Amino acid sequence: MLKKCIVLVTILLPFALLSQSNPKSFTVKYINEIIKVDGVLDEDVWETAESAHDFNQYFPSDTTLAAQQTDIRMLYSNTTLYIGIKLNTEGDDYVIPSLQRDYRAGGNDNISLIFDTFNDGTNAFLFGMNPYGVRREALISNGGSDRNNFTTSWDVKWKGETKLYDGYYVCEIAIPLTSFKFKQGETKWRFNSYRFDMQTNETSTWMKIPQNQLVFNLAFMGDMVFEKPLGKSRTPMALIPYVNGIVSKDYESNESLNKIGFGGDAKISIGNGMNLDVTLNPDFSNVEVDNFVTNLTRFEVSLPERRQFFIDNSDLFGSFGNGRDANPFFSRRIGIAEDKDGETIENGIIGGVRLSGKLNQNWRLGLLNIQTEEDKLNEIPSNNNTVLALQKKMFSRSNLSFIFVNRQSFEDYDFVDETDRYNRVVGLDYNLASQDNTWIGKFYYHKAFAHDIGDRNDSGGMDLRYNSRYFNFGVRGNYVGDDFRSDLGFIRRQDIIAARPFMEFNFWPKKGKLNTHGFRFSPNFIWRPTLDYQNTDYTIFSQWEAQFKTQERINVRMFNRYTYLIDPFDPTRTDGGVELPGNAGYHYTSYEMSFQSDRRRVLSYSLQPGYGDFYNGKRYVFEGDVSLRLQPKVFLSMAVIYNSIKLPEPYESEDILLLSPRINITFNKSIFWSTLIQYGNQLDNLGFNSRLQWRFAPLSDLFLVYNDNYFVNSFMPRSRSINLKLTYWLNI
Repeated sequence: MLKKCIVLVTILLPFALLSQSNPKSFTVKYINEIIKVDGVLDEDVWETAESAHDFNQYFPSDTTLAAQQTDIRMLYSNTTLYIGIKLNTEGDDYVIPSLQRDYRAGGNDNISLIFDTFNDGTNAFLFGMNPYGVRREALISNGGSDRNNFTTSWDVKWKGETKLYDGYYVCEIAIPLTSFKFKQGETKWRFNSYRFDMQTNETSTWMKIPQNQLVFNLAFMGDMVFEKPLGKSRTPMALIPYVNGIVSKDYESNESLNKIGFGGDAKISIGNGMNLDVTLNPDFSNVEVDNFVTNLTRFEVSLPERRQFFIDNSDLFGSFGNGRDANPFFSRRIGIAEDKDGETIENGIIGGVRLSGKLNQNWRLGLLNIQTEEDKLNEIPSNNNTVLALQKKMFSRSNLSFIFVNRQSFEDYDFVDETDRYNRVVGLDYNLASQDNTWIGKFYYHKAFAHDIGDRNDSGGMDLRYNSRYFNFGVRGNYVGDDFRSDLGFIRRQDIIAARPFMEFNFWPKKGKLNTHGFRFSPNFIWRPTLDYQNTDYTIFSQWEAQFKTQERINVRMFNRYTYLIDPFDPTRTDGGVELPGNAGYHYTSYEMSFQSDRRRVLSYSLQPGYGDFYNGKRYVFEGDVSLRLQPKVFLSMAVIYNSIKLPEPYESEDILLLSPRINITFNKSIFWSTLIQYGNQLDNLGFNSRLQWRFAPLSDLFLVYNDNYFVNSFMPRSRSINLKLTYWLNI
């Protein structure tokens, strides 16, 4: 396997050495003064600071300077990086949907600052502000080549204030150097900034980025040069204890629970690049509930991780393999388990540790170990869950990564089969990213180990993509052995060989209302090796998509599908329903379109109707949402998914409806109230989740969370709970 990787790296070397020309730079001057952060740049030292200026337009054009310019000045002391920003505007009609931290940047006024502190083009810290002084921070991983490589769940302490003026606004920021990770003695960081200006309908960036690349892509960055080398940065140890009181009742089992829980986390800095996170009796009752999903497939649906403990450096652990078919580590597996009846229930976590970060300029390390509780009543053993990840930077922005995953029960339980006592996966991934992000890709091979596991116990794949302004294509494929398993992973299906190539043609009209439009063609084929490589599934996907200069989007697509059902299957999931027979093939074609309105408007919406064949019947689908912004304090939205499935007798026909109204109220920048109602007749559940959050100190919160669930048909209660949770962030 090692020889194959060496050959592969040699072949891909030319792609990885492509370079970016003419990077910008500016000097960050050293000061001894302490600057008052008040949104007024009236200290004399600001006059001496060099600036990052001459922003380039990214949208609606990427060939000119921005109409509304931005000027960024930076200074630093032994402890703090100070940033002063002047943002020119044509008026004061700002779009501010919310006062809550970690806002979504698109569709409102704000600026974001990106710092690549290890100069590797792979990972970066992001800090952002809007005209009302609302802050956000985020982590960017894997070079920012995908929207999944961006997470706002990361939290860190820093200060920022804004002040509005006639024709511009000012952001003044102070970020402790301990909030970053960097090499001692460093003299340069890579830097970029992007800004959304809704009044002129303009997105701009300091370093020029072509529109065919994401605006936070780390391939396109300039340099911020420090006047003297940075010293040792030691982040203080943080203790984050919590106390949580819960009152709940399960009406199905007629069981009540009243208890007070204690626990907490500790964050310990090791050197300038590593973090040690420790958790004891963690509680995730304050985490946002998952959105309901209408699942018409035969397979499990992957939902995003929302728990803070698993977020920091999550790309080190969770980006291996193929996220669609065979990801060897999926953190949401920890904390849930199947009971003796095969039902998925919550499984308590006793505690865990995670060591992650940069060993040096070229190496990253991740080590995760978590112990879960035993539940003999439900025949769930106590498991030790371990993940080791090691990543070596190669060339400019590529890396070679190793992973070891182990789930093991150390005690002898009568209800645990020998084949389920342990499961291990070992794997190697090569992640390709050329310096200008024209070529990106992944090549991987993983092997599973367990007692009496079969010979088809491996998984592998490739994904090589070319990204240019007018033409994109990808060569993608993977296989998952019939015996491959990862108990801590997401394995959508086994015993497959898949081929998923694609090509795109994009056009950029110089005149008219369209900003860009293009065509995509993407066939998808799956073969089953244990069935003599029978082609059991294919989808021929064709699409035309357009974006208007006024930010509306429209999309028209066609699906030509073939599905060979090995086993009987009822797509409506009706209890006791008649299933479509197995060992039968179905050809079906369907059509969909979508329209997304301008998100800058007070009232915005999206529509997505579809109609066509569905197995041996018909399916009509409608998805949509509508949002009303009563800025800056109230944001109302409603999402709907409706599926009308009509199959011939005696098979099931069903109308499946999912409604999700949401109310977000931000009373100020410290008190937030959100309520989500979800009605889903496929799940037979009507759920209410209401969460009140008071951030009474930096990164310290009081949560009041109310959950209520009812059966849809009878409107009888299923479960109800109320949580009061207090967390406090204490630096030592």
